[in-house]
Amino acid sequence: MKPVPYDPELEPGLAAFLDLVERIPLRADTILVNRAHFATIVPPVEQVVGDRPVEVEDRAVPGPRGEPDIVVTVVRPRGGVVDAPAIYSIHGGGMVLGNRFFGLDGLIDDVLRFGAVGVSVEYRLAPEHPAPAAVEDCYAGLVWLAANAAELGVDPSRIVVTGASAGGGLSAGVALLARDHGGPALAGQVLMCPMLDDRNETVSTRQYDGLGAWDRNNNDTAWNAILGPLRGTDQASPYQVPARMADLSGLPPAYVDVGAAEIFRDEAVAYASRIWATGGQAELHVWAGGYHGFAGFSPDAEVSRAAEAARLSFLRRVLR
Repeated sequence: MKPVPYDPELEPGLAAFLDLVERIPLRADTILVNRAHFATIVPPVEQVVGDRPVEVEDRAVPGPRGEPDIVVTVVRPRGGVVDAPAIYSIHGGGMVLGNRFFGLDGLIDDVLRFGAVGVSVEYRLAPEHPAPAAVEDCYAGLVWLAANAAELGVDPSRIVVTGASAGGGLSAGVALLARDHGGPALAGQVLMCPMLDDRNETVSTRQYDGLGAWDRNNNDTAWNAILGPLRGTDQASPYQVPARMADLSGLPPAYVDVGAAEIFRDEAVAYASRIWATGGQAELHVWAGGYHGFAGFSPDAEVSRAAEAARLSFLRRVLR
């Protein structure tokens, strides 16, 4: 099936990203190799922070009931804040790779832009910890953030959950859990190129079979690891697989952002459309020629600057 072409200005960034990850195919027997390599390309915290005026600390906080504690990294403007917005960040990596420091650079930028408190959560990875471990860990971290808002200097009415790729899917799942469990009231959810549907059957998944930063085969590997024998069945947790949630009503405003030239395009469009169908608020951007994660790996391209401006506009509106 013929793919949508990439924006030529983005192609060098995509090539550089593929070289950075050494083009190791993600398969059941290479998850650990990929994970180890991925860890080497995430810079140390001290390097990420540099001379920016923020305070960074790790906290061990309660995990899901009956499960181990989880670790979160808290980022605050130096000197502290009072009644600040909070940005709760969930990292990407297909729910099989990565750690809470992946994407920390962008979180620090947002902390300084908005005078916010940033919290990045470490969640358990598949296949060692299959669904719903990841989404439940992420939700536990959100509950801790809201419960400790005063001590952190946070206004609990201005918390946004955000993530890209797997982090986008988990952010959607956390918003669903908060709705259904009477949890923290979120001001918004920012779903960047979100991983939402285990079925891997859309047109866009077939267009990017063997192509791109995250392709159909990688997606199969990850969902098999996450769901095991429940994959493709109605027993799969709709909190870990938000596209399977029958009811998308009553959710906080959603920002849904995706490239036109990537695997998750169609499931992102469908998710936003289903929120609208309930009378909910969703802002959808499909960026022409954008590959998976293009704004992060090709930040100077015109389309990436437009995507970043749109994201920041949404955050300004929901956090005011």
